Amino acid sequence: MPDTVSFGYEDIAASEKTARVGQVFSSVASKYDLMNDAMSGGLHRLWKDLFVRRVKPRAGEHILDMAGGTGDIAFRMAPSGAAITVADINPEMLAVGVERAAQRGIDGLVWSEANAERLQWPDKFFDAYTIAFGIRNVTDIPAALREAHRVLKRGGRFYVLEFSTTQWPGFAEVYDAYSHHLVPRLGKLLANDADSYRYLIESIRRFPPMPEFEGMIRDAGFTQTKVEPLLGGLVAIHSGWKI
Repeated sequence: MPDTVSFGYEDIAASEKTARVGQVFSSVASKYDLMNDAMSGGLHRLWKDLFVRRVKPRAGEHILDMAGGTGDIAFRMAPSGAAITVADINPEMLAVGVERAAQRGIDGLVWSEANAERLQWPDKFFDAYTIAFGIRNVTDIPAALREAHRVLKRGGRFYVLEFSTTQWPGFAEVYDAYSHHLVPRLGKLLANDADSYRYLIESIRRFPPMPEFEGMIRDAGFTQTKVEPLLGGLVAIHSGWKI
């Protein structure tokens, strides 16, 4: 890992990023749905539905949903009967998820505080690993990808849902203007926190392009990697298999 990493448009010491990202998510945890609605125009709900359909969770499987603290992905997978562990580095996000699960009457999920770069589970433990809108906030992304590969069983599948950069002419400029100018204002209005929303938008711009990130997934040991762009690449579903 390099000495410096991106924090939005800033370059900061790698040792600082985890704490600073933690502050962002502690700030926005109680406004998670509003945050995602602001960043996606509400489309994140449809993208998450599609993402879970791609994962195809099944009864009897053990699935790790990393950076899934508020439960959005786990709640969608729960009806499958899979045993789902929801992991997040941020305890405030997990607390929101536990409360939301209770409100929905969803039992049986395991909630665990965990760092994606240093997972506490043994090798070859899970059948699937999912991470939605979380990988770009990890300090050492290659380390997190290697850990995902390590904890997956042979034949296990890896799925990432993440913002990227749309390739559609015209739309890219419109979304860029919307995200940079309106989203921080919405953050100020909805959560009294423009800076956290500004970071979240900037972090998208610093995330590797789709082909580069797919290469990082391959470098971690995954095979049969695939990228499914949505809205021309504004969001992408990345996947790979451990064999």
